[in-house]
Amino acid sequence: MSLSDAPEIRVGLAGFGPAGSFFHAPLIAATPGLRLTAVVTRDPARAERVRADHPGADVVPAAQALWDRCDLVVIATPNRTHVPLAAEALKAGLPVVVDKPLAGTAAEARDLVRLARDHGLMLTVFQNRRWDGDFLTLRRLLPELGEVHRFESRFERWRPAPKGGWRESGGPEEIGGTLYDLGSHLVDQALRLFGPVSHVYAETDVRRAGVRGDDDAFVALTHRNGTRSHLWMSAVAANLGPRFRVLGSRASYVKWGLDPQEERLRAGGRPGGGSGEEAGWGAEPSERWGTLGVEGDARPVRTEPGTYQRFYEGVVACLRDGAAPPVEPDDAAETIAVLEAAVLSAARGQVVPLPQREE
Repeated sequence: MSLSDAPEIRVGLAGFGPAGSFFHAPLIAATPGLRLTAVVTRDPARAERVRADHPGADVVPAAQALWDRCDLVVIATPNRTHVPLAAEALKAGLPVVVDKPLAGTAAEARDLVRLARDHGLMLTVFQNRRWDGDFLTLRRLLPELGEVHRFESRFERWRPAPKGGWRESGGPEEIGGTLYDLGSHLVDQALRLFGPVSHVYAETDVRRAGVRGDDDAFVALTHRNGTRSHLWMSAVAANLGPRFRVLGSRASYVKWGLDPQEERLRAGGRPGGGSGEEAGWGAEPSERWGTLGVEGDARPVRTEPGTYQRFYEGVVACLRDGAAPPVEPDDAAETIAVLEAAVLSAARGQVVPLPQREE
């Protein structure tokens, strides 16, 4: 059946950890045209939460049980399973949303992109931070900054005691750690703002006892247009730096604090009329707005409301109307290529050139 003719698109969600329960399920439920029909989890407590929060959805024990129950598969399982599960879903004839990161290597990511194209199916990646309010604001302000010399971007947290789980305790085979977790967002944003990268330098460390995945990282990108992006991601930042510090030839933009949408989703809120909806979804109070200007002459700039709901609205438009996916899978593969180069740079202590890919 063509999805353009379907009254609703049935969604199967693989995984109900933090990504599935706090991000994907609420946003799917809040999107007109989508219906969450099945969720994969073997954890009894998570299964009870599915039944409580999404009473119309079946709980199933394995992703393979989704193939006959849905029109769209969303993969929010541990990172090492993203590629094999996405490939299996595509081979079963189903379009796929994959939580970031798409893959552990650029080669795996590009193979998955080719598989989706060979089957004529949508493949997209949940790079939701493209719809952060501060990022949307920065995109709007770019012309006022002039030529951007340096882009500083941070996702820093203070978690001196490990939370546990595969992201921290797993080795490289888990594709965990802060570089692939938070770095997926930071690199994606830098590429969207300033284009392809020619050179990558990175430093990664494990600062906390009992942790195997990197929990403190820095990545420096040289873009082909001359902009330099300096990206910090950390779980051990006892004093947080600015979210953005963007230095241009005419002005700067400095912004502190994180977009409020994740906090609201974790608290049970939803955009667009779902249960627990909060007034002014994605809006940020004026005391958290960034400033635009130069030393001694800067003014507050209203932060654009964040719009995570646009991702799944874009998925519906892609499946029903043939629009482009909300995140092109080639973009996600480009992000993985940069992260892979960062891993190599950190291991060698060297700057790694990134060859320009032919279009």
